Amino acid sequence: MTQTNITWLEGVIVENEIHMNIVELSQAASTSEELIMAWVTEGVLSPTGSSPQDWRFGGDSLSRTKTAVRLSRDLEINPSGLALVLQLLDQISHLRAQLVRIGNGDKNSNLEEI
Repeated sequence: MTQTNITWLEGVIVENEIHMNIVELSQAASTSEELIMAWVTEGVLSPTGSSPQDWRFGGDSLSRTKTAVRLSRDLEINPSGLALVLQLLDQISHLRAQLVRIGNGDKNSNLEEI
């Protein structure tokens, strides 16, 4: 008898035009407001507004915050280390997008190896 494994993925699409305050972002990402404030201080997140009460986070901040939560929890990375890791991940993503745009001519290349 053959055993079949099924994996379920759940996701929510959040448009970049959506803006959340710190309380809404905290609830959506299941993390504390204090941690979000520490991440803003370290440059992990870049809200608009001059104070935590005025901060507004775009939809892309939710994905970044969830990534930050996973990295800080699973790898026990502190806020300053997290800023560096996310910056490097952003650079990798940017370089992959550049490779796709310029088309390196090798149809069999695997961008996942980069």
